[in-house]
Amino acid sequence: METKRPTKLEFAVQMTCESCADKVRAALEGKPGVKSVSIDVIKEEVLVESALTSAEVQALLESTGRRAVLKGMGGSEQDLGAAVVMLAGVGPIQGVVRFLQLNEERCLIDGTIDGLTPGPHGLHVHTLGDLTQDCLSCGEHYNPFGRQHGGPGESERHVGDLGNIVAGQDGRASFRLEDDQLKVWDVIGRSLVVDAGEDDLGRGSHPLSKQTGNSGERLACGIIARSAGLFQNPKQICACDGVTLWEERDLPIAGKGRSKANTETPAAHL
Repeated sequence: METKRPTKLEFAVQMTCESCADKVRAALEGKPGVKSVSIDVIKEEVLVESALTSAEVQALLESTGRRAVLKGMGGSEQDLGAAVVMLAGVGPIQGVVRFLQLNEERCLIDGTIDGLTPGPHGLHVHTLGDLTQDCLSCGEHYNPFGRQHGGPGESERHVGDLGNIVAGQDGRASFRLEDDQLKVWDVIGRSLVVDAGEDDLGRGSHPLSKQTGNSGERLACGIIARSAGLFQNPKQICACDGVTLWEERDLPIAGKGRSKANTETPAAHL
């Protein structure tokens, strides 16, 4: 279910002086959904408490002409774990979804997926973290209690049933959900899959309604991995290949094109 609960987002932002900080602060303070802003120019860090998605906060930061990279997420209470999944699939579809266990009962799911057709798309955690046959080998919906398919907020549902996300006319779905059944420690190593069509939440007449929500083929998927919480990611440069935090976003995760020798560090726009 959609949530307006504020969470804390830790960003690395290219800054060299107090005037940089002033511009970053002006881009954030007073904006709807932004509760507080803390800036450390020396560490090039910005901590934002907000009810916006991480993508929306990043867009506000980068509207100043500076690159921003999300380094960690946290809640108001002691965090119980965080995870991330990078989605890829048919054609241009790609995205990043993050999970944050706010407390024993609530999990935050924050994500942005691009390249989708406009409209609703089913989103589910699947049992297996197996991409040997792309999304076909991810197994069925994560369902440890053997229940029928349903929707968020319902007691009769698969734990992995996250309902629908909605892509706009630009093909982007940006979402921020809370779930009372999903636990970060249970889904690390499993997979997240976005489907071609709308999930009927188990309320349809199709034979697949109570199994999958009849949401069509699997478009994109990725394996859920543990990620950093607040102030747990000090990395500024990758020791294995010399790629900096700012260069990394424009490069493949591995393989050809990853080497620092083929890149130039983008300059900060001051």
